[in-house]
Amino acid sequence: MILSQLRRRRSRALALASGILVAATGFTLLTSTVTTSQARTTGLVEDSSRSAYDILVRPPGTGTAVEREQGLVEANFLSGIFGGITLGQYERIKNLAGVETAAPVANVGYLMVQSTVPVDVSAFRDSGTPAQLLRLTPELTAGLGSYPTADQYVYLTRNPIVTHQKWNKDETLWPGLQHEIDGADRYAVCWFYNEDKNGDTYDTQGERLPQPLFQWNPAPETAYTRDARSRMTCVPGDGKAVAQIPVAYPVLLSAIDPSAEDELVGLGSAVTSGRMLTTKDRPFWGPDAFDLNPVESQRQHDWQVPVVLSSRALTAGTLQATVRQLDTGDPTTLAARLSSPQAHDFVNSLKGTDVGRASADLGAGLRTVATADDFEIPVYWTVGPVDYTATKDGLTAQTKPAQSSDLWKTNWQDDLVPNVPEENQGTQYREVTAHASTTCMNTQNCDYENAGRGATPILNIVGRYDTDRLRGFSTLSQVPLETYRSPQVTGADKASRSALGDQPLRPDRNLGGYLSPPPTLLTTLDSLSVITHSRRTPTAQEKAPVSAVRIKVAGVSGVDPASRARVVSVAGQIRAAYPKLQVDVTVGSSPAPQTVALPHGVKVTEYWVAKGVALRILKAVDGKSAVLFALVLVVCALFIGQAALASVRSRRTEIGTLRCVGWSAPEILRLILGELAVIGFGAGTLGALLAYGLGASLELPVSAAKAAAVLPIALLLALSAGLPPAWRATRVQPLDAVTPPVTGARRAATARSFAGLALNNLLRVPGRTVLGAAGLALGVAAFTVLLTLTLAFQGEVAGSLLGNAVVAQARTADYVSVALTLLLGAAGAVDVLLLSLRERAADLAVLSASGWSRRELGRLALYEGTGLALLGGLTGSVVGLTTVLAVGRGLWDGRFLTMTGAALLSTLAGIGLVCGVLALSVRTLHRTSPAHLLAGE
Repeated sequence: MILSQLRRRRSRALALASGILVAATGFTLLTSTVTTSQARTTGLVEDSSRSAYDILVRPPGTGTAVEREQGLVEANFLSGIFGGITLGQYERIKNLAGVETAAPVANVGYLMVQSTVPVDVSAFRDSGTPAQLLRLTPELTAGLGSYPTADQYVYLTRNPIVTHQKWNKDETLWPGLQHEIDGADRYAVCWFYNEDKNGDTYDTQGERLPQPLFQWNPAPETAYTRDARSRMTCVPGDGKAVAQIPVAYPVLLSAIDPSAEDELVGLGSAVTSGRMLTTKDRPFWGPDAFDLNPVESQRQHDWQVPVVLSSRALTAGTLQATVRQLDTGDPTTLAARLSSPQAHDFVNSLKGTDVGRASADLGAGLRTVATADDFEIPVYWTVGPVDYTATKDGLTAQTKPAQSSDLWKTNWQDDLVPNVPEENQGTQYREVTAHASTTCMNTQNCDYENAGRGATPILNIVGRYDTDRLRGFSTLSQVPLETYRSPQVTGADKASRSALGDQPLRPDRNLGGYLSPPPTLLTTLDSLSVITHSRRTPTAQEKAPVSAVRIKVAGVSGVDPASRARVVSVAGQIRAAYPKLQVDVTVGSSPAPQTVALPHGVKVTEYWVAKGVALRILKAVDGKSAVLFALVLVVCALFIGQAALASVRSRRTEIGTLRCVGWSAPEILRLILGELAVIGFGAGTLGALLAYGLGASLELPVSAAKAAAVLPIALLLALSAGLPPAWRATRVQPLDAVTPPVTGARRAATARSFAGLALNNLLRVPGRTVLGAAGLALGVAAFTVLLTLTLAFQGEVAGSLLGNAVVAQARTADYVSVALTLLLGAAGAVDVLLLSLRERAADLAVLSASGWSRRELGRLALYEGTGLALLGGLTGSVVGLTTVLAVGRGLWDGRFLTMTGAALLSTLAGIGLVCGVLALSVRTLHRTSPAHLLAGE
């Protein structure tokens, strides 16, 4: 009986079997796709979740309000912290259970390191003259500003120039003096211009100048007096001609634990010359390595502090200089004029002719620093953090008043720090504080106004290191390594990128600037007391010198539950021991772009660190997989249910006839379910083979066992979806089944248009209309969510680099899933419409007999399809946009049109699918003649 029924209604059986085949095979393939996508995403997150450290401990009150509110860690957070954690607290944290490495950073302050930047002027040498003088007028460009600098001079001579290095009682041959030898004559070239700008002939002791032990210039009026910065470089012979422009570099001195740093980032492998610091390095009291008078019995003694220096300047800037050839008159008399007290006024009064331009990288001068005498620390500076105001467009950096002129004074006769960087005259974002040293010399115990304090130490370079050689970490989970690297800051819009010269914004030498350079000098924790105790006014760093502690937890491999539990345990121990310390869990963090507004309309993008991103992504991935899994299952079930409903409804008369001839309700139920089981078995068998073949071709993990699962899935779908309409069919009385149902209407609705008649037809059986729209709505909702996130948020819905990578990786699988889901939803809607048209075949025949053309009847059917598709599409769009609103957390701003357009596109796709398939089906339906249909009535 079952087989005969299937043969007699083979078209409906084949249609139902095709639906089950598509649904079961699609369900297996889509769940495999979702599983693959989830596995790849989870693998990416797990591989990228381990950063340099798992926990960051900072002093009380150091986190900004923006960090607390948004779960962030500021990219430049370390630059404004100078102490706050005691060494005792650090030691206890280091010894907590579960701590693998605890690496402290104790920021001491910024020192001014004096050096010179070489500028090659060989191209301007005149081979036809024995001596010439060039004037360079440089301009410094750094960050967002440009600053004119002092004129510089280059003296070029064919004669040799010798420098005396040995001690000599002859006052004309002091060590360090440069003498040009012109036959029997000697000229102290360059000294008078550089050291005797006042034009003195004798010093205060009546000694004839020059004497290079001291500088004889009057104190400059301000730290930026240009004339005090003007220098002359003497270049002999015919070789390379280089002007040496004096500069000063603010370098941040920080104390570390060398062993902990090596474990954390591999600091020992970054050495480029000399050696790395060790735990045995300590300050010692001893003679100066650069004592000018080593023959005397009593040598200068100081505290000697071991340091390592970065091999590159972590501040950026360029010098562009206009070169002018000066008119000096007779070149044979130029040496004599330069070797006289009148040299300064003579050189400054000269006129000349521009001959070209020269340039240099401002960072080149730091590479030449190698000797200990470059690192006296008569004064160092600490800076505060940048204050931000949160706005709807991002963050706004607050500016500070201009720097005080007292910042650049030392305690030594109120001398000014030489060569203060010009950038310090620029915009200020940080409060700068000077810490002047004591003035006691050659004694460990100071007296008078320095009583109870320590002598100023000398820093000895034991090695140099390159931060690019440090151990690498995934850029997706990078945490701030401010001990070694500057934040990544770029222009946020076209105008800002143009203002930055299409280059990233890097730290300059402005102590109060927006970006502060990371430490360039490193010493050991044992050296801290010698340095901080040498300040005339005690600082808070003496009692609590540590600025931050970065912790790596033992046994952590990612963000798996066991690793998270270990990190949470250690963080809990720290909070319990020191409730006031700020403890941030950074495992699973990822850089998150923040838009920061700077003055003059400049906006920059800066990558802060969003905490807990990996864990949120994994939860989102699990949720997304569950949603897609449920979505596919529900849509497939709806599709089969609609197909089964259509199959049972089309046999209404036949079922009634069987009931009239004596068939019982259970027999009818077994007949219908048996037909569905046979159809499901055949579709499942073919689907298993199809799923295995498609899985292999699409490189999805569809095993033979998983492919074989299509058979029971098909049977289950067929029986579960067919059971409700089959059970309902057995509840109908025999005469009701063979007689077309007549439903009374409360009030007749007159249709005056095709659209009105189509609406009436959809409202005749509202439950069936809702069923047809439901599957399409689910597909449109899924399509809307994914399309909106792609077009509107452009992968930034997670707000971090790791989130962007996850979005970019898994999109193909997701779109395959929702595209097939949308297709199944549309197919189910079409099946419901066709069922409605078949049940109203007599009505359509009457319309056709009364003069309606096939085109008009097709138009009516398409109007009904469009109405059903609009209902499902708009409902799905609203659901999708509501989901995006919940996920996006306020990201609608400025994206309303894009998101609405994405939802409209999803709706149009659903309408197009429904109308396209319906148009083909209506053609087949119209082939039946009206007379045949009316005869059946």
